Order: sequence, then C-alpha cells, then structure tokens
Amino acid sequence: MWKEFKQFALKGNMLDLAVGVIIGGGFNGLITSLVNDMIMPFISLFTGKLDFTNMFIALDGNKYATLADAQAVTSTIAYGSFITGLINFLLTAFVVFLLVKQLNKLHKKEAPAPAPAPTTKVCPYCKSEIHIDAVKCPHCASELAQSGSH
Repeated sequence: MWKEFKQFALKGNMLDLAVGVIIGGGFNGLITSLVNDMIMPFISLFTGKLDFTNMFIALDGNKYATLADAQAVTSTIAYGSFITGLINFLLTAFVVFLLVKQLNKLHKKEAPAPAPAPTTKVCPYCKSEIHIDAVKCPHCASELAQSGSH
C-alpha cells in the first residue's frame, strides 16, 4: 500500500497540482490586496467614499460604528465583506481567464500530419491486397494495368 501511495503522490500530475495550489494561494493574496488596497478605494470615490467592509446588519437591531464593534456584541450579516469577496472572485476568475487564453495562444495546435502515400492496392480480380507497383497479382496471376487500380 505504501508503494502505491508513493507512486500516486510522486506522479508528475500530483506534483504539478501541489505547485498550482501553492501558487494559487499566493495569487489569492495578491488579488485580495489588489481589491482591498487599490480597487475598493477607487470604487469608493464613485460611491461617496462608501466602505464595503463596514456594510453590515447587526441582528440585535442596534447601530454600531464598525463591523468589529457589532461582532463583539451580537451576530451580524456582513454583506460588505461578501461584496468584497465577490469582487475578489470575479477578478481572480478574469485574470485566470486571460492567463489561460494567452497560454492557449502560445500552445498552438500542430497541423495534422498528411496521410502517408498508399503502398498497396487491391487486385481488381481476386480482391487481394498487393504492392502498389505490381503489374501481376501474386495471388491470382492476373495481369494488371500499368496505371494500377487503387
């Protein structure tokens, strides 16, 4: 069982997946920073300096200055955090789409190889397969036309 596990874990695809997950974690941190530190402040210029992180509903019905204050006292629905997470997801998906699109352009599909020239033909008399240059069928001894019937 250990040998099978080692074979599975050390396959190239498994190692590629592990590297992808590690890079994805770093990529997620980069996208989160991009959204929180660059895009959300830019969006807040158009939304009247609206801070998405402090958009919440306190379930006890009271008003609180910040999400942290409300969470210290009661349960909350932090829909602003959800909006930020949604923007993170959409940006991540868009960047991955662009990356895959570019990689697909670099990874051009090779044209299919032309079919090889035929090396045999069928005898019109006995229907046996014979060499394409044959002038006499080795199976039925029939004389064949020089042009050959393919």
